[in-house]
Amino acid sequence: MFVGLLVLSLALVTVDLRASGGGLGTTLRDGAQTLFAPVERVVASATRPVADAFENLSNLFSLSADNQRLRAQVADLERQLQETESLQVRVSELEALLGVDPPAGLDSIAAQVLAVGVSEFDQVRVIDKGSDDGVGIDMPVVDEGGLIGRVVAVTGSVSRVRLITDPTIHIAVRIERTGETGVLTGRGSGPMVLELFNTDAAVVEGDLLVTADGRFPAGIPVARVRTAARAEVGFSLRTTADPVAGLTSIDFVRVLVFTRDEATVGDLEDQERLPATVPSDSGSQSEGDADQLPTTTTSTTQGGSTP
Repeated sequence: MFVGLLVLSLALVTVDLRASGGGLGTTLRDGAQTLFAPVERVVASATRPVADAFENLSNLFSLSADNQRLRAQVADLERQLQETESLQVRVSELEALLGVDPPAGLDSIAAQVLAVGVSEFDQVRVIDKGSDDGVGIDMPVVDEGGLIGRVVAVTGSVSRVRLITDPTIHIAVRIERTGETGVLTGRGSGPMVLELFNTDAAVVEGDLLVTADGRFPAGIPVARVRTAARAEVGFSLRTTADPVAGLTSIDFVRVLVFTRDEATVGDLEDQERLPATVPSDSGSQSEGDADQLPTTTTSTTQGGSTP
């Protein structure tokens, strides 16, 4: 049948070419078109699903490619959004840090935390400023909240900061509300301990403790009292306090350019002897301090290791 239709189609084409001028050929052509119109419709109906299937398959491949492209664009936009949010947080931290007013007459050096100690019990941070930038041993370190710690080891480009929560750190403080003085000592991850020698001192929850004259410049916020103080054996008043600085999420800090006066330290603080001079660029550490820059650290901000 197919062969017959093919022969008939060729014949009609021949007739059509010869009938371009009119006459009998035109009549035959018109008659053939009328006769085979139903056949053409049947053939078109039979082949349309196949053609539609091929068209749909082509559209499917096109949609799949578009979908993959859109997914890639969404992933890229999400990454950009995360980077923007991270930058906004860092900008906010920097703005807050820039708003910190150092104690009168003191300059400060802005720095970023590079790493923490190798252990969660190691109460230290490594910052990206060293003796080349003017950082020296025993200089106080603060953030927008208050005192963070002090510099205990320095190289030309980085420094090690021991946090105020370290058990070896003892800070002469006074209660801002009353002026009573005492000693604040770190206990690692737990609350700090405040000890007052005046057993009649009124200490209540929420009292702000600031540095007294001594190793640190006076007046820097350090901690807030947790609970009312109680008398202890040994004629002292004791309670606990929480640091006001964000010690668990430090990013940007300020190093206060401050050299303590040995004569003003008194008996309230530990009497570590640290050299007043800045170590040489060769990476030497303080002679009177056992602290050394860590050989292995866990990066917190930039993913780099400390020299």
